[in-house]
Amino acid sequence: MKRLSSNFSIALDAVFTNRLRALLTALGIMFGVAAVIAMLAIGTGARQELLEQMKLIGSNNIIVESLLDGDEGQEEGEEANDKRPYSPGLSVEDAKAIVNIPTVDKVSPELLLPSTIVRKGRLTKGRCVGVNNAFFELNNLSLERGSFFHNKHLESGSPVCIIGKSTQAKFFGGGNPIGKKIKCGNTWLTVVGLLGKRFASKESLENLGIRDYNTDIYIPIQTALSRFRNRAVLTAAKGGRGIIIRDGEDQKKVAEDIMNYHQLDRLVIRVNETAYLEPTADIVARMLKRRHWKIKDYQVTIPELLLKQQQRTQDIFNIVLGAIAGISLLVGGIGIMNIMLASVLERIKEIGLRRSLGATRKDIVQQFVFEAVFISLIGGIVGVALGLLAAVMIAELAEIQTIVSWWSVALSFGVAAAIGLIFGIVPARRAAQLDPITALRND
Repeated sequence: MKRLSSNFSIALDAVFTNRLRALLTALGIMFGVAAVIAMLAIGTGARQELLEQMKLIGSNNIIVESLLDGDEGQEEGEEANDKRPYSPGLSVEDAKAIVNIPTVDKVSPELLLPSTIVRKGRLTKGRCVGVNNAFFELNNLSLERGSFFHNKHLESGSPVCIIGKSTQAKFFGGGNPIGKKIKCGNTWLTVVGLLGKRFASKESLENLGIRDYNTDIYIPIQTALSRFRNRAVLTAAKGGRGIIIRDGEDQKKVAEDIMNYHQLDRLVIRVNETAYLEPTADIVARMLKRRHWKIKDYQVTIPELLLKQQQRTQDIFNIVLGAIAGISLLVGGIGIMNIMLASVLERIKEIGLRRSLGATRKDIVQQFVFEAVFISLIGGIVGVALGLLAAVMIAELAEIQTIVSWWSVALSFGVAAAIGLIFGIVPARRAAQLDPITALRND
């Protein structure tokens, strides 16, 4: 141990004697380690964001959205002048038919109703959403207080609602809203449930095209159809669709609803197993095609597969970044070996003097290996600091999520030390093999 300590001390003296050369030698390791940490931070952040998005959209879900322009969805070969077939639009009956598919677990219909929200003199624009209890399960929403809708609420269209945390803060001052009333449009609703806070970044909501669940007011789907709006109701006007206009309703909204003949805005379908996602989506598309008389006034998407495809693209990007970082570390290691070989040539007389004073070949090998490893460790420490700084700057400037994990720092630091050891062996062995007498005669 005494000889080992002495060799280590001699190696440190040699490094600090040539500080500038040691710093330049370590540059490749510094940037390589920094690149590895930043790359892994980007990859970990992207993976965490994907998991958060999966929680937002739910797992094994298929989404069917209504489209207003059905003409583009006509079958190829149909003449433009042919009479357009009648489509009933996306409806509750579609949901009842889809739930009978063997691979389907649950179906959640949704009807969006922009409205004015009023309570105790406070008025704001908001949105009521007609849903059933499956909606909350499929979107991973949990209750903080109260209860979900009872069967009586769902069947009779009772004037009840479940609110989000933002609505609670705005209209109830953060207090207990259960049993209290809030007015949505022209209808007073009794609050029976309060959802827990759903945390989601603005970017995630925009990328997934989903709503902020904290701000909506949820009512039973039958309540939405019977007390608010049922766009499937036909007027007596010949050959046209329309809506029964109630007292005090906005005529502009009514006109927009006349153009939108869909009874529902969206269906969320959960499949039993991930393997059945694509086959079930194909069956749903063919079923809706038949029920809508070949008018494609709907869109079937599988968010989970889209997210996984996005993740595969991100993984390829991470592999490219990793390759670049690996090349940088390799170049840094080669730089260490070249500088150490040059150092051996400069210090031949020093090596000969140590050998003549009793140092063994093992001592010389240890000295030069210690030098190479120490330079690599210095580069690794500075590289870790640069990597952490780079991760923070990327998150701020590029506005993407980055997460630096302890294992990425440990991996980068360990690779830096290993590179110093591996690329320091060749110069160390060359120095140890010098003949002491020849080395002393060297000028």
